[in-house]
Amino acid sequence: QVQLVESGGGLVQAGGSLRLSCAASGRTISFNAMAWFRQAPGKEREFVAGISGGGGITKYADSVKGRFTVSRDNVKNTVYLQMNSLKPEDTAVYYCAADRATNIPRDEGYDYWGQGTRVTVSS
Repeated sequence: QVQLVESGGGLVQAGGSLRLSCAASGRTISFNAMAWFRQAPGKEREFVAGISGGGGITKYADSVKGRFTVSRDNVKNTVYLQMNSLKPEDTAVYYCAADRATNIPRDEGYDYWGQGTRVTVSS
C-alpha cells in the first residue's frame, strides 16, 4: 500500500505562485509514475501533470503547459507541483496520485490517491 499526503495549498492572487508537495509513505514510489489531478467545484476531476518514476518523462494538460512544473525527489519520496502565473480558473482541490502498474505518466488509471489540498486563486 502507498499513502499519499498533499500539502502546500492555500489562497493566492492571480499571477502568483504556489508549490504543492505530495509525500508518499508505505512503499517506495521510485518506480511508479505519479501525477497531479484537480477538481474544481461542479466539475469532474481532471489530469494536470504526470511524471515518470525516474523523473525523465513529464506530461501536462494543455491548460497548464508553460505555467506548471512537476518534479520529484525519490530520496524524499516526494512529488512536487510548482504552479506559476496562477489564474482564477486554477481554483480547485488538487490531488496526488500514484500508479501501481506503470512507470510512464498517463492521464488516467491511477491506483492510489491522496486526500487533496485546496488551491484558491482570487482575481
